[in-house]
Parts: sequence; C-alpha cells; structure tokens
Amino acid sequence: MIFNSVQFLIFFVIVYSLYLKLPHKGQNRMLLVASYIFYGAWDWRFLSLIILSTIIDYYCGIFVHESKEPQQKKRFVTISMLSNLMILLFFKYFNFFAANLQGLLNVFGLQVPSFYLDIILPMGISFYTFQTMSYTIDIYRRELKPTRNFLDFALFVSFYPQLVAGPIERAKHLLPQILNPRKVNLESFYEGMFLMFWGLFQKVVIADNLAQIVDPLFIKNPPYNGVAVYITMVAFTFQIYCDFAGYSNIARGLGKVMGFDIMINFNLPFFVTNIQDYWNRWHISLSSWIRDYLYVPLFKYLRKVKGQARIYSALMISMTLIGLWHGASWNFVIFGVYYGLLLVAYVIIRSRCHSWIQPKSVAGKSIWHWTRVIFMFHLIMIGMLLFRVQYGAQIYLMLKGVFLDFQFLPEHKFLALKTFYFIWILLLVQFFQYFKKDLLCVYRAPFFVRVAFYLICFFLITIHGVTGEKEFIYFQF
Repeated sequence: MIFNSVQFLIFFVIVYSLYLKLPHKGQNRMLLVASYIFYGAWDWRFLSLIILSTIIDYYCGIFVHESKEPQQKKRFVTISMLSNLMILLFFKYFNFFAANLQGLLNVFGLQVPSFYLDIILPMGISFYTFQTMSYTIDIYRRELKPTRNFLDFALFVSFYPQLVAGPIERAKHLLPQILNPRKVNLESFYEGMFLMFWGLFQKVVIADNLAQIVDPLFIKNPPYNGVAVYITMVAFTFQIYCDFAGYSNIARGLGKVMGFDIMINFNLPFFVTNIQDYWNRWHISLSSWIRDYLYVPLFKYLRKVKGQARIYSALMISMTLIGLWHGASWNFVIFGVYYGLLLVAYVIIRSRCHSWIQPKSVAGKSIWHWTRVIFMFHLIMIGMLLFRVQYGAQIYLMLKGVFLDFQFLPEHKFLALKTFYFIWILLLVQFFQYFKKDLLCVYRAPFFVRVAFYLICFFLITIHGVTGEKEFIYFQF
C-alpha cells in the first residue's frame, strides 16, 4: 500500500473520517491500529519486529530514567542500541558481510561454503530503528523524559505517514504532539492538502517519468556515450530528489491534515554553495541524526587525535556510515566516502582560502555565488551516479565516457528536451521558493497564481502521471 495507489486513498479516507469523529485518546488508538494495518499490508510477519523494537525501547527508556547509578543507565541504553543495531545488521547487512568475508577467505586460499541467507528486508527498518534509538539516547542524555503510556509510544514508533521512508522524527518533536490534544483547522487542512498534491506531482509526473529516461542507460552495456551519461546524471539527480522529497511532502501533508507537524526533510538542496550546506538541506532528518548521535560523540571520543585530523576522521567515519545506511553494497560505501572526502576538502579550503575568493562588487558576488551553485550541482550529480550504478566498474566506464567520449548525437537533443520538459515546473517553483525564502510561497501566492499552478499540475498529472503504483526509491532502505 503506497501513497500513490488507490488502496491508500481508500485507507486514508476511512482513517481520516474516523479520526475527525474521535476524541484525543481515541484518535491515538485508532492511528496505532491504522499504522499497524498500513505496515502489515507490506508483510504482516514484520509487525513482530517493529513491536519488539517498541517494547525494548519503551522499557529501556524507563529503566535509563529511573536508574540511579551511571553504570546502570549506560547498561540499559547499550541494550537499546545493541538490540536495534543487531536487528538492522542481520536483516540488512548479513549477506553483504558474509559474501565479502567469504571472498576474503578465498583470496587466502581458504575455501568455505557460502552462508548466504534468503533474507527479506523489512520495509522502513533503517528509519524506525534510528527513530527508537534516538529516544533512549535522549533520555540517557537527560534531554527527554520517558513516556509512561506504552500505546502512545508505540504510535511514535509506527506513525504511518513517516514510518517506511521518514522523516526520521525525534521524540522531543513528535511525542508531545501525540501526548497532547491536536487542533485540526481549515488552515492546516488546506496546507496539508497542498503538500500532498505537490508531493504526488513530484512523484508521478517528475520522478516516475525521469525514471524512464534513467533506467535504460544503467542496464545498457558499455561503452557509454558521455553526453548520454551527463543527461542521465541530471535526470537521475532530479528523479531521486522528486521521489524522496515527494514522499516527504506527502508524509508532511498527511500529518498536517491531522494536526501534526512533521519535520521538513528537504530545503532547496540544489541551491547550496558548499557541501556542508548541502547536507544541512538534503535528507535533513538523517544528516542531523548522524551529526547529533554519531559525529559529535565521535569527535569527543577522538580527543587524543591532534589537530584537524580529529575533524577529518570524524567526518570520514560519519559519511561512510551514511553511505552504508543506504544499503549493503559497495557503491553506497563509495558514495559515503566520496561525500566524506568532499567535506574534508571543504573544511581545508574554508580555513585556508576563504578570505581571498570573496568578490567585492554586487555583480561579482552574484556571478561567484551562481558559479558555486552550478559547480556544487555537478559534484552532487557525481554523488548521485555513485548512488545509482549497478556495479563498481560501471562508475569508471560512465565517467570515462563523460570525460573522453563527449560526442553529441542527434538523439541526445530529444533526451535533453524530454528531461527539461519534466523538470521545468520544479525549477520554476524552486526558484520562487528560493527568492521568497519560503517553501510554502506557492501555497501563499495570490489566488490566480495558485489556480494556474493547480490547473497546470492537474493537467500534467492527467497527461503524464505514471500509473502502476511505482514504489518510492527510499522504500528499499
């Protein structure tokens, strides 16, 4: 049951109709049941995992809070973290590490039988395990008190709008909204409907149509034409953005019509001028989680490492794990290392070269700003290529085509125009958002602007909306 399906539309109408008629406590209980039905529709067997994770973190949170001795507190937070990580490691990474261990042993002449297991990856496991771990860690840090109501905590873990692909919510933000009565008014309803409409448009018109441009190249055998690779890199960068940001917008909209405020997960990431700002704007819930629960503690732990090497080490480890979080594959590891190296390079350049590359004139500043935006977009495109490739050598072969075989063929004009055709409205909206400094500026625009926007989007959905319930990319993580 995915957001862009008829089944989900029926599910939502039923759930929302009941929600509006129930008191606060009844709303929470109904939402918990609905969330379990929503998750169970994927594979009911994995409900046991999410319930197990809920039970472990509920009691660990209470025990951490009530324990008097620091060692006891540490013991219970360790139990919480290890339990969640072991579940995640087994279901997501067992075969990856097993295959690589077997390959390593074979290199040394040790022939061992394959111990590959036919493991199905539970939907959303990377998201809800991180969400529950942050709960107990925040209690351990005395930044949060545990909730005593198990059912309300269970709803925090399994809240269906953001369960399978985020955003990864913090208990400090979402739990109070669950525990306290919520107000649903026309303003929040209209805002939520706008977010859902725009998110659906991003998915079925932009992302799913760009997928038809992107997918053929990655299943094609080499050699790769550089122009085709370049256009495909542009298309995939916008595809994955619209796919994931579209999901996040729908999730936020679903929450908004029920009186919930789900965090923003994307904030114009293609308008950045440096790599640090990019990770402050792309998949914000994950990057901020890694910053708060991995990078900062790791930086403190590495206090014996002298100088800038301490920052570099913490950055490289954190970004490599961000890459590995996305999936059990070497291309994701390389993806993380790539961004780690870019962040290290940025730290070095910022500390040594920042002062002498600042133009003084208004025109010079503008040119320098947009030059950096374009340059950053190309670095992001390379990162997206690392994310998408099917095998390691494909990275080399595609980049080789870009740099050594950049030959423009007649069919490339159609490919480029088709890509632009599906992203022009996104670019228009994003430039509007950027200059207005408001992600909801279209929603707040004058009446005739909004009417024109809705009519154009509705027309494009009718003409180009991809049917067939195509899954969101981040469901696999």
